[in-house]
Amino acid sequence: MQEILPGLYEWTAMRETIHQPVHSAYVVEARTLIDPMVPTEGLAAFDGLPRPERIVLTNRHHVRHSAPFVERFRCTVACNAAGLWDLADAPVRVGGFEFGDEVAPGIVAEKVGTLTQEETALHIALGPGALAFADSLIRDHGGAGSLAFFPDGLLGSDPVAVRRGLLAAFQRLVDDVDFDVLLLAHGAPIVGGGKRALREFIATQQAQLD
Repeated sequence: MQEILPGLYEWTAMRETIHQPVHSAYVVEARTLIDPMVPTEGLAAFDGLPRPERIVLTNRHHVRHSAPFVERFRCTVACNAAGLWDLADAPVRVGGFEFGDEVAPGIVAEKVGTLTQEETALHIALGPGALAFADSLIRDHGGAGSLAFFPDGLLGSDPVAVRRGLLAAFQRLVDDVDFDVLLLAHGAPIVGGGKRALREFIATQQAQLD
């Protein structure tokens, strides 16, 4: 685990189901885990930190290792309500929230949608502000390269329409939300210059679609 901003921790762990490293975060003041995997150090990585109280998922596919956190810390777990239909058999009980809700102190669920109905970006009011993305925005080259979409084969039956819808959602976030850090479930964080990077990604992708 690394502290990328005062009170904001980020880490990588191997996701067994997709055989790829994925990223998780912990917002200390809000006592909120985002899409948690157990760190390589184990849950002992949280010794000395305020105890996590809740888990917030950016989409229904990111339950991940929530169960060990629930067992150890008695965390609650929440996903956008549009994704709850697929979580009845999840290993933990998952509650729902709506877009626009403050899901934890200083954390607001912003709508992305398009890729899945529940696709959420979490706006974290900490320092310069951070946005945590689910599967709508990644980084290529093993998670350390440029911002990217998942390959077309993972974007449904009409990838062009999905990309257009996501770009429109990203533009709303750039216009309406204050942030300078990007947290990505599938890619290393961008700490500083995150809004500029997202704005440039929108422009590049839009030019390719036009």
